[in-house]
Amino acid sequence: MESKDTMMTSMLTKDKQEYEEDKGSKQPEAQEEEPHENANLPLVDGFADRGPKSVVSGSGQQVSNGFTTSTPQSPREALGTAVGAVAPFGGLRTLVVQQTSLDRPRETWSKKMDFLLSVIGYAVDLGNVWRFPYICYQNGGGAFLLPYLLMAVFGGVPLFYMELALGQFHRSGCISIWKHICPIFKGIGFAICIIALYIAFYYNTIMAWALYYLLSSFRPTLPWTTCTNSWNTVNCYRYLSSDQNVTWSNLSTSPAEEFYTRQVLQVHLSSGLHQLGSVSWQLALCLLFIFTIVYFSIWKGVKTSGKVVWVTATFPYLVLLILLIRGATLPGAWRGVVFYLKPDWQKLLSTTVWIDAAAQIFFSLGPGFGVLLAFASYNPFHNNCYKDALVTSSVNCLTSFLSGFVIFTVLGYMAEMRQQNVDVVAKDAGPSLLFIIYAEAIANMPAATFFAIIFFLMIIMLGLDSTFAGLEGVITAMLDEFPRLLAKRREWFVFGLVCVCYLGALSTLTYGGAFVVKLFEEYATGPAVITVVLLEVIAVSWFYGTSRFCNDIQVMLGFYPGCFWRVCWVAICPCFLLFIIISFLAFPPEVKLFNYTYPPWTTVLGYCIGVSSFICVPSYMVYYLLNAKGTFKQVQTPMFLTIPSFVSLLPSSHSLFPN
Repeated sequence: MESKDTMMTSMLTKDKQEYEEDKGSKQPEAQEEEPHENANLPLVDGFADRGPKSVVSGSGQQVSNGFTTSTPQSPREALGTAVGAVAPFGGLRTLVVQQTSLDRPRETWSKKMDFLLSVIGYAVDLGNVWRFPYICYQNGGGAFLLPYLLMAVFGGVPLFYMELALGQFHRSGCISIWKHICPIFKGIGFAICIIALYIAFYYNTIMAWALYYLLSSFRPTLPWTTCTNSWNTVNCYRYLSSDQNVTWSNLSTSPAEEFYTRQVLQVHLSSGLHQLGSVSWQLALCLLFIFTIVYFSIWKGVKTSGKVVWVTATFPYLVLLILLIRGATLPGAWRGVVFYLKPDWQKLLSTTVWIDAAAQIFFSLGPGFGVLLAFASYNPFHNNCYKDALVTSSVNCLTSFLSGFVIFTVLGYMAEMRQQNVDVVAKDAGPSLLFIIYAEAIANMPAATFFAIIFFLMIIMLGLDSTFAGLEGVITAMLDEFPRLLAKRREWFVFGLVCVCYLGALSTLTYGGAFVVKLFEEYATGPAVITVVLLEVIAVSWFYGTSRFCNDIQVMLGFYPGCFWRVCWVAICPCFLLFIIISFLAFPPEVKLFNYTYPPWTTVLGYCIGVSSFICVPSYMVYYLLNAKGTFKQVQTPMFLTIPSFVSLLPSSHSLFPN
């Protein structure tokens, strides 16, 4: 026995010396050289499939999923292990494992609240303020809340949770994450980046409009309250509460409407998309200022943007509270609230209501834009992303509901002042609801200048959060995919990206730029991103495997997702997204802005722009197959990994909803 122990000790000591020599010779090289992208994949899959287990360590505190507090932040970082020493333990000689990281340390959020505010700021955007109230009253008022909540519970929140969990476990952006999930679907990541660029081309222009309004508000009399300006026409009428003798007709235009269309947009100088006209230098300067703020907020990463959102994500709630209190005290406010919430149950029999509810919750929570993957990838590995998903999605939905009161108390006041019905006053949707109707209502309030300043400042803050998030999704994806080229040049890469976005937005700054914004909003992003998310959830649930994905969550959080989440991911969410896509194709929207009806060729143009991003998915599949080694049968296993069985969806010892 003694001779065997002596022999084992000498063998292990020799192995240790050889390892130390080998480690000493290769250590500098390992720091410079990136590991092969699929080198750790089998180990990760094997580790995840086994689930949590106990680990005995000489130092560090053990945590629920088997890692100690001294371990790296993800399983892949922990897989670079080596034999470090031979130590006696209970009379036996055992190996003490010393962990080395093959991946360079990843940046993390300074505080948990930085992450939460960033996600909330991304989800709560301009659509919560203008789109939800309009869609709500248009689709049955309070009755619309039923399909909205059902779509949120069974479609929006599961997708939201899925993306947070994917990003946190794999710690990768929307491009490089696919080498760990299903490599042939990597084109989804490139499509997401192109869609994010399209959004940056038009979304920031709306903030430029708001900045123009903000700068115009610093005067005793707001410029959209009078008809004596150079841009006004003979049809302009001051329709204030003090002007009781003014008769409003269908040909009449308010000062607020003419300020928006003729001074800010100057849309009367363009005859349509075929003749956009020149670039408005005022809006070009406003957009340049917006992008300057964006650049210096995200150029250093989440360490800086996480601090900025403490202002940009919280200030809108303060303004909404002030406007809600002010709106509730206005005469006729109750008319707007009743109109907003009065249920029309007959509307629920219409398919359009359910389509609008599904589309609204999807675009409100925002899965599929690469942002949630990017933000979650900077979390600590054991962060409770399940709780984060529930909290942030709930805050987003409640904010939309609160915004409806802010908007409709003022619309009720406008209806009372004009002696009209609320539906006549609220006929405009989109930005017109904010820049015409709400702006006019503010002009009629006491202390109009103060309320105009804080309102348009709130609009800018809401837009900035979403811009930070959208560009961070692209930046994280590119830095993770090309770390050697871009990791040490982040500032220059961000600068180049911002310049591309500014140049791409020039068409929206022309006299007909509002028509371009509407075209991008209707066709370029919506259908494409829904299709991309459909492929994403299918790839995760059916090719990567629901069981494998749930095991990953168990490794991170210490509990296994309940049957509800598994059924949603594998069946309900794909049906939810397919329902939106089919409804869009079956009932294409009739695009119209002001008095301009979009001709048929613009529909073809819109679909071409949308397909230009989605084409990345099949293109990369062809590229992957052409460059894969071996026969098609040999490529199938790493290409598709595994398809889960429905047996894994059945209830087991795991609870339906984990605590």
